[in-house]
Amino acid sequence: MPTRALRTSLTGAELFAATAPGLESIAAGELKTLGIKGRQQEGGVVFEGNPDRIYLTNLWLRTASRVLLRLGRFHASTFYELERRARKLSWNEYLPEKGRVEVRVTCRKSRLYHSDAVAERVLGVIAQVAPAGVDLRVEGSSREEDDSETENTQQAAVQLFVVRIVNDECEISADTSGELLHRRGYRQEIAKAPLRETLAAAMILASGWRPKDPLLDPMCGSGTIPIEAALIGHRRAPGLVRRFQFMNWPSFDQRLWNETLGRANESIVDIPLDIRGADRDSGAIRSAQRNAERAGVAADIQFSASSVSESFAELADVADMGQEGWIITNPPYGVRVGESTDLRDLYATLGTALKGKHGWRIGVLAAADDLARQIRLPLRSRFASSNGGIPVSYLVSERDGDSGAIARRSRVRQGAGEN
Repeated sequence: MPTRALRTSLTGAELFAATAPGLESIAAGELKTLGIKGRQQEGGVVFEGNPDRIYLTNLWLRTASRVLLRLGRFHASTFYELERRARKLSWNEYLPEKGRVEVRVTCRKSRLYHSDAVAERVLGVIAQVAPAGVDLRVEGSSREEDDSETENTQQAAVQLFVVRIVNDECEISADTSGELLHRRGYRQEIAKAPLRETLAAAMILASGWRPKDPLLDPMCGSGTIPIEAALIGHRRAPGLVRRFQFMNWPSFDQRLWNETLGRANESIVDIPLDIRGADRDSGAIRSAQRNAERAGVAADIQFSASSVSESFAELADVADMGQEGWIITNPPYGVRVGESTDLRDLYATLGTALKGKHGWRIGVLAAADDLARQIRLPLRSRFASSNGGIPVSYLVSERDGDSGAIARRSRVRQGAGEN
């Protein structure tokens, strides 16, 4: 189909920016910054779209996991109804010439309750219009379990269609993103217990950190928090160095994409940043440095192989100058039996480091209240989510004299994500 025809058919289409649980309000704020009005739902944000917005949101959203295009909604209580209505959808507009097509199905409170059977019927409909070189299958879990990034994962053409049937109402969406959006393309080396880029970006955005403020992550692992902070500080779009699934559509508009990329590159600001990352694991620091190089922000981050206490000592000169700053970190959670007791001193060190340093604040992703209390600072929850299947809360210390303002902004949203 010609590009112009598809652009017309997509005008006013419904898009859905899927997020991890608890990140909906932050993603909605990102959309607002892009000039897009969104409506929060459980697991993401709904907004009106067109090709421009498909390209823009995939390129710029830091906290969304993928952008879905709604293809259709209809009642389906029988397989006959499902197949009849599914045949009316414009599948060929979103099918690559070659590669793989996968269908993900969830069924709840519906007569069509067997997800594999639903997937087989939908795949049968797609097979009638799919190019000969396309491999059709029910989605497997392996593609989403591996957090490492390689050249192969960035180049793979896998078109995902998401089918949800709830109370006999069927909703079918096409994934526009391809690989999950947390895969920016730079994190080809990971440390133990990695933090997803989307969650790291949410921590930074929810904290209120400003690029002019120093930032330290004393347990940075493979460097995700410092790297995401540098990208935010320079207003660098997180998707500049990766591919997206919409590029494989027959209707992909290369000119429009080049214009979108051009505007993103023009928005980059060259300002000095004081961002530091430390970890006692020298191997993790080497990985962090290489990841920062791939992200194009190596010159903006000072990495050091040092303990938490040593990294605070290195920061003392900056803090003593009276400059405001942030410690934003993802410490161990203490989920193993007996581990929580061992980590109390570590959490206490986080609070001790800020004593007497007026204007300095901390943002910490914590899973256990008893550990967070060891910080011994007034903390407010900015959001609740999960990391590696573990429920976590992002806690931020109050600015001196600003507890009222923080309390007004500390509403927590929780929900199950469509990611």
